[in-house]
Amino acid sequence: MASIKPRISVEYAENATIVTFTDERILEEKDVQALQESIMSVIESASGGINLILDFRNVRFLSSSVLGLLIRISKKVYEHDGQLKLCSINSKIYKIFKITRLTKIFDIYQDIESAVESLSTAD
Repeated sequence: MASIKPRISVEYAENATIVTFTDERILEEKDVQALQESIMSVIESASGGINLILDFRNVRFLSSSVLGLLIRISKKVYEHDGQLKLCSINSKIYKIFKITRLTKIFDIYQDIESAVESLSTAD
């Protein structure tokens, strides 16, 4: 069986679900579609509100389609009375977030620990 790209890993912390992108490049439309299916299924499977942290530590390149996907994920998380945090975004990708003003829409943290900590202080 062929491996499906892009791959993600999902971990469950005390108060958060952490999705880590394992691929360095998320450029192809089919990859963005696969990501959407995977992440939406994680959100749908959560009982009650979900606190979702998307960890970009491995990502070096992404297409503009990924930015649209993040907006859709955000909408779905908020529909489920949850919170969305992004973390470990490399500086070049962060500049894209800043130029497109997505830094005003998303809560972005340096690392997973900071993102998890922000969830416990949000209440």
